[in-house]
Amino acid sequence: MGFSNKSKLLVVDDSAFMRKLISDFFVGNTKVEVVGTARNGKDAIKKIQSLMPDVVTMDVEMPELNGLDALKEIMRESPVPVIMLSSTTLQGAENALKAMEYGAVDFVAKPSGTISLDLHKIKAELVQKVEHAAHVSVTKLQKTNFTPAPIPKNQDIRFVNNPITQVAPIVNKDVLKKNGWNQLAKKIVLIGTSTGGPRALQEVITKLPSNIKAPILIVQHMPAGFTKSLSDRLNQLSQVKVKEAEDGDLLQNGVAYVAPGGKHLKLVKRASSYQVVLDQTEPPRSGHRPSVDVMFESVSKITDMDKVAVIMTGMGSDGSKGLMQLKQNGNVMAIAESEKTCIVYGMPKAAVETQLVNEIVDVDNIAEAIMKYLP
Repeated sequence: MGFSNKSKLLVVDDSAFMRKLISDFFVGNTKVEVVGTARNGKDAIKKIQSLMPDVVTMDVEMPELNGLDALKEIMRESPVPVIMLSSTTLQGAENALKAMEYGAVDFVAKPSGTISLDLHKIKAELVQKVEHAAHVSVTKLQKTNFTPAPIPKNQDIRFVNNPITQVAPIVNKDVLKKNGWNQLAKKIVLIGTSTGGPRALQEVITKLPSNIKAPILIVQHMPAGFTKSLSDRLNQLSQVKVKEAEDGDLLQNGVAYVAPGGKHLKLVKRASSYQVVLDQTEPPRSGHRPSVDVMFESVSKITDMDKVAVIMTGMGSDGSKGLMQLKQNGNVMAIAESEKTCIVYGMPKAAVETQLVNEIVDVDNIAEAIMKYLP
């Protein structure tokens, strides 16, 4: 038998039909081959130890040992990148978020329940996520306990002119002034993220103080129905208020607005207020709705606010084109998550390559970096 440099995939589902369907998705794939299947969580743990796959797809809802309990044991005993398959119910959304907290790389929503005869609708998404997950470092998946830490208020500010420098000099606030940054002007924080984003957002948002003098707009690539659960979870854990954005929301300081799955998040000025506009008619951008690019481009038209733009872990390059637009219109400080802490270093890498990023920061220091640019 010849040596294969393909990534090895184990498919876990209690339905024989679903195991066959998912396995068939990878027939002829040049990057991934299915090396085995398992019918429940217990079977999966045994097969992981014997087959040593590079990546696993696993259903959340299974008898004997469900996907969540199996995932916890896998990450403890034989860590491996896992993509969860979840139903689109409220419980399914909450389970998907728990799975990522326990160490799953990402999830894919089944289009129509436990046995989805129309699973082909998510074939491209699942294949792409499996191909990327196979190369994720498991050490990045095992850090699951995020504890909010207070932000130091009046410390010196780290500012960098060279966009590719990660270790920036420590300087005082006068340096920011010289570089055209007025700390007293109105501010808005914009955050874009994808694969690995729920954990990264939890790390960042829970460290922001309730008296933050800026509203926060968030685009996290997720299907409709899942962003509400994400918002509610972050709201429970955070000092700032976190909500799923609604059409017509008037922006308030200390509130984070999460773009709903399936809708672009845009911003318009109405008199002296700033209002959220949700758009589900504009097509997905690079396959995404909500799109970070669309949010950034929309906010770039608002010229009487300074922007702090943050791009975190995720596949692809969403956000980099929008960042260019932001930088052409007014004062913008751009922060990218470092490769060291990204689950997938795609979106931040693309942003850094624009040469417009001011700071490259580990995820546990991003909240602090944001606060340095605010009043």
